Amino acid sequence: MKSLIYLGILFLCLTNVWCQKDPFYKTYDWEENPIANINIKNYEDKDIVAFKDKIINEFYFLDKENFVEYSLIHKLYWLNSNDNIEKYNKVYLPSASNSEVVKNKARVITKLGKIIELDDSKILTSEDEETKQTLKYYALEGVEKGGFIEYFFVVKRYPTYTGRRVILQSDFDKQNVTFELLAPSNLNFKIKSYNKLPDAEKDTTNTHKNHWKLHLEKLEALEREEQAPYSSMKKYLVYKLEENSDNPKNDIVSYRVGSQNIYKNLYGEIDDKLSKKITKFLKSIEDINNEDKDTTLKIRALENYIKANIYIAKVSRKDLEDVSNILENKVANERGIIKLYLALFNVLKIKHQLVYTSDRREIKFDKDFQSYNFLQESMIYFPRSKLYMAPTKLEFRLGFPPGYLTDNYGLFIREVTLGGFTSGVGSIKYIKPVNHDKTNYNLTMNVSFDPDDLTITKLKMNRTMDGYYSVYLQPFMDIAKEEIKNEMIEGVIKSINPNLEIIEKKVFNASSKDFGNKPLQIIADLKSEDYVDKAGNKYLFKIGKIIGPQQELYQEKKRQLPVENEFERSYDRKIIVDIPSGYQFRNLDNIIINESYNKDDKQLFMFTSSYEIKNNQLIVSIKEFYNQNIIDVSLYEEYRRVINSAANFNKVTLILEKV
Repeated sequence: MKSLIYLGILFLCLTNVWCQKDPFYKTYDWEENPIANINIKNYEDKDIVAFKDKIINEFYFLDKENFVEYSLIHKLYWLNSNDNIEKYNKVYLPSASNSEVVKNKARVITKLGKIIELDDSKILTSEDEETKQTLKYYALEGVEKGGFIEYFFVVKRYPTYTGRRVILQSDFDKQNVTFELLAPSNLNFKIKSYNKLPDAEKDTTNTHKNHWKLHLEKLEALEREEQAPYSSMKKYLVYKLEENSDNPKNDIVSYRVGSQNIYKNLYGEIDDKLSKKITKFLKSIEDINNEDKDTTLKIRALENYIKANIYIAKVSRKDLEDVSNILENKVANERGIIKLYLALFNVLKIKHQLVYTSDRREIKFDKDFQSYNFLQESMIYFPRSKLYMAPTKLEFRLGFPPGYLTDNYGLFIREVTLGGFTSGVGSIKYIKPVNHDKTNYNLTMNVSFDPDDLTITKLKMNRTMDGYYSVYLQPFMDIAKEEIKNEMIEGVIKSINPNLEIIEKKVFNASSKDFGNKPLQIIADLKSEDYVDKAGNKYLFKIGKIIGPQQELYQEKKRQLPVENEFERSYDRKIIVDIPSGYQFRNLDNIIINESYNKDDKQLFMFTSSYEIKNNQLIVSIKEFYNQNIIDVSLYEEYRRVINSAANFNKVTLILEKV
């Protein structure tokens, strides 16, 4: 996003640049004995404690044309476990191409207080296997259980004034936590704290620079909890440049300016040469030019074709952003693929809006604070059908974007023409999640017992999946190799029980064209010896295990964090059991479970199971759905009760005995 909404820094030019004091790091150093006042006996039950966690960022003019940001990271850790020693015995120094380490120190302090300072000879290099980037790190020799490590480094980098997030909380306790922000006196920043973190205060005693501070003597750990959006719940702050007092009329960081810049960068002119290439490309897509086809079907056909035929490379190259070049070579980067979709939708006259939002597990989009660090993930919205597309995500398709981008706010950018001038206009709107009835994982299982050995069961499965449950499978089945396709289908079948013997299987609606139109269907004949145990002259039929493993939420401590699911979902299951001649089931009432939660006349989550005996068959019906993704702590016990109902059904065992 930085390059899409780059504003330049010319507007920042100062009349009093040359009056700046030296940057803070010039005189910064650590204490001679940082552990003199630490009483370790108070922390012996901990595996790790941070006794200093300091971040200082300063914006600085080197000269008339060079504006930079200096960033200090300073940490003092007490390590009281071998796992943490292994985790922290290397300190990696930043190595991005647009940054430079201008100051760094590291030392080890033994549990007896001996200080071992490390010089640059202890800085080693390695290569990241994935990115092939050379990494530099301190090898912290002499670290022992009960000892300390301390290090700090200062990085000079390209200034990030359009919005940066600083996370202060972690999964271990911290003492002496500090954040500071410094800037030239004409640059006013806005800082917002989240998750009950105190606000940073402006230091009015500093007359040479603008200076904001936040200091916490103690910051308790935030423990991880199952299904919690851990990263977004940590205490953090976001800062951005709000105003240049030398030019107060300049709109620096706003979604108005950001929308215009995004539009300018992504919507290019379509000349005659490019128009011919686009027309040729569209002709290769089946039904795309058929005027009788529904617009949604055209969008789906276009998306399926592009995601099957154009490769997205994770590199930044101008040729991979050029629509003409992409059409010719079938390779694009993420920005290029977005530009391609937008050009095609404009040629096809399909109304759309570009959407930027965040992954709510990592950081929730703040509708009240305009900062570009929230603009992390892209989607395209079609107002006529109210559907979203994720153009850069191969595994997601129209109507089913990444679930964690929904149930969140986002910046919607639409094309507007006024007085012959066309640009992008942005507005913040809520991104509704896909309703639970669009994502189904349904099962019908016919069960019969081998008359010669009742511990052997024969099963006939009819499984249907749509929405988010089929998006990882259905769009890829018509292009997957037969071997891979077979593995995918067997994976679905054996998700119920890995020991199932598959006698025969058939698959229906297994293509990208079917996704969003027809559910993926798998019919299979199966055999198993896992569902029945013999106990004397009785048989124990584990009917609950027919639906497969179920999640169970345990909670020993009081819940602290909300639950966040990826998507709303529904299940409709039916188990039809042929009762062996001369036998009957006992304890059938164990099947009956009825748990739900309603709020404001809306049923949010529900699990019910019931049965009937008909024509010498036991027919069990199980319905379950979750109509809300984000469950506040106050509703956690209600949610857990319903979730655990499915796990309780999973444990139901019926007694089969002779009449």
